[in-house]
Amino acid sequence: MRDGKTPPSVTAISLTAALREALLLFCGQEGIKVCHNWLAQVLLYDPRLYPLLLQFDRDLADEVHAARCPRCGGRLDCADYPRKPRGGPKDLGEEYNERLSFCCALEGCRRRTTPESVRFLGRKVYLGAMVVLVSAMLQGPTPPRAAQLRELFGVSARTLVRWRAWWQTAFAESPFWKMARGRLRTPADVALLPLSLLEQFAPKEGHERLVLALRFLSPMTTASAPGGQAF
Repeated sequence: MRDGKTPPSVTAISLTAALREALLLFCGQEGIKVCHNWLAQVLLYDPRLYPLLLQFDRDLADEVHAARCPRCGGRLDCADYPRKPRGGPKDLGEEYNERLSFCCALEGCRRRTTPESVRFLGRKVYLGAMVVLVSAMLQGPTPPRAAQLRELFGVSARTLVRWRAWWQTAFAESPFWKMARGRLRTPADVALLPLSLLEQFAPKEGHERLVLALRFLSPMTTASAPGGQAF
């Protein structure tokens, strides 16, 4: 390309169309412009998104490493463990096959400390960005359109149902959410999670909204680091 930019792939174009279609379903005609401005930009294949999330995770890991072992104060050594995440581009790189983690170097302690993450939503197999965004898109779609989204994102119908149930039950009833929701600028409707959570953040670009939501959720991705609230 003469402007130096890579032309959008067929997959990206299809994703954009699917996003618009899903937005019409749960935003309605009156709210489509507002919703489309931020959600349609948050393509899961946006080349800016995943390097940014990786850098966030590295920064979070640096903070944990510098603080030393929370149990004994010993030195923390690198002890990353393998992950095989689903969702996102195929060329994520080897860094996405590992969860950043540490182990205390002191004999007799050896406690593992895993930093918070914006890439992985706890033990869920799919990347956190996928779980949050696709769940937000599935607020009340018809079965044929939900099937189209499943085809585009490679998520089974059973998984989609499980995600929606998780947001509205396990997540909504968790100690993390009961504490964290008080930091939101307006009350978030539990029945519309995680869409109502995404709407709390209003940056200029859509992918920034998703990143902020993932950062908000990051304490629930670990139980071993200080401040972790995994459930």
